[in-house]
Amino acid sequence: MTNDQIPKPLILCILDGWGDRHVGEDNAILKGDTPTWDRMKETYPISQLQASALEVGLPSGQMGNSEVGHLSLGAGRVLMQDLPRINNSIADGSIRDRFPLKKMVSALKASGGICHIMGLISPGGVHSHQDHITALAKILENEGITVCLHAFLDGRDTPPSSATNFIELT
Repeated sequence: MTNDQIPKPLILCILDGWGDRHVGEDNAILKGDTPTWDRMKETYPISQLQASALEVGLPSGQMGNSEVGHLSLGAGRVLMQDLPRINNSIADGSIRDRFPLKKMVSALKASGGICHIMGLISPGGVHSHQDHITALAKILENEGITVCLHAFLDGRDTPPSSATNFIELT
């Protein structure tokens, strides 16, 4: 076996949050002092992967996150994430046919109980989406069930002090 035929080591290096991209504006990686990174890019083959939107099973324009990236790496295909799966089930009405929801509606109707929904109210889409909570509340209201919403206000993937706007929309 010649030296050219000997397998060479391969490293898959995942840099969560590194955000390497070709656009220079607002790009800390390109503007920063990164000698080790620069040396690796000059010495070894390197590639960038798309880590958001349709390429990783999220809606168009939706930012990715480390969980989505980790689930997608090595899958060999696009994995539909929870956000668009829930969006689709709301859009086509199939969410109403989910057994746990039907069971809960039946129990609440039988007991005359109130449904307390707790969740993040924001359009961020990383940990929740306000459209999902709104859709669930409307389904329950249409079934004649009283709904109390306990909102957690998320500032991680939304601007600070923006919660008032989200509550008004919900």
